[in-house]
Amino acid sequence: MSEYYKAKRIRNLFDPKSKEPFRISRSKLDLFLNCPRCFYLDRRLGVGQPPGFPFNLNSAVDALLKKEFDVHRANETTHPLMKEYGIDAVPFQDARMDQWRDSLRRGIQYLHPKTNLLFTGGVDDVWVNPKGELLIVDYKATSKNGEVSLDADWQIGYKRQMEMYQWLFRKNGFKVSKIGYFVYCNGDKDKEAFDGKLEFNVKVIPYVGDDSWVEGALIDAKKCLMSSKIPKYSKECDYCTYIQAVKEVEK
Repeated sequence: MSEYYKAKRIRNLFDPKSKEPFRISRSKLDLFLNCPRCFYLDRRLGVGQPPGFPFNLNSAVDALLKKEFDVHRANETTHPLMKEYGIDAVPFQDARMDQWRDSLRRGIQYLHPKTNLLFTGGVDDVWVNPKGELLIVDYKATSKNGEVSLDADWQIGYKRQMEMYQWLFRKNGFKVSKIGYFVYCNGDKDKEAFDGKLEFNVKVIPYVGDDSWVEGALIDAKKCLMSSKIPKYSKECDYCTYIQAVKEVEK
């Protein structure tokens, strides 16, 4: 058994009898939308999905982008990428920026009164336009042939992520633009040699978000947690289909 993955835990479980707010992260709400059964097993019963391998290169790109934009944040200047794509904005200055970025411990938070769920999310960046509207920004890194886009079916998770962040900032009293941006870095595999460095083509993709679904999703997630029954298997969930396949061969 891996010393890192504990298949069953006893902490951070939802208790239907508790009156204390229950913390639910952006990623866990996305898990609920993808598979209520896996969400219930995780948050109510303490059996989480096995973690994937860490994407260390993606994390490195993320960290370097934050450092780069933070220079312009401190100087109140427009980043060259903003100028290139005609975005009239500067990185948003706020003492809570490091807190908002800390998805594991803090993040941007809102206690949803209808469900008593403390909803949280760790944003990559926030810009602000001359109207005083916040522009939510998410960094992405990949390496693929051709132009990056948001057209793939599986990228619905990216779009929901953006909309959840927009909803959280609005609930914290900020004026938020419907337009958010994905700073998408695509590793160039067409170079003649590696030479100890990986170069990226960077594209800024605008996205018009609609967060009208978020509150309903939180209400549905709370109903799921309150139930005494485990939700049914989902044919669209890889984990559910795997478990079902194992059960069939074990018979």
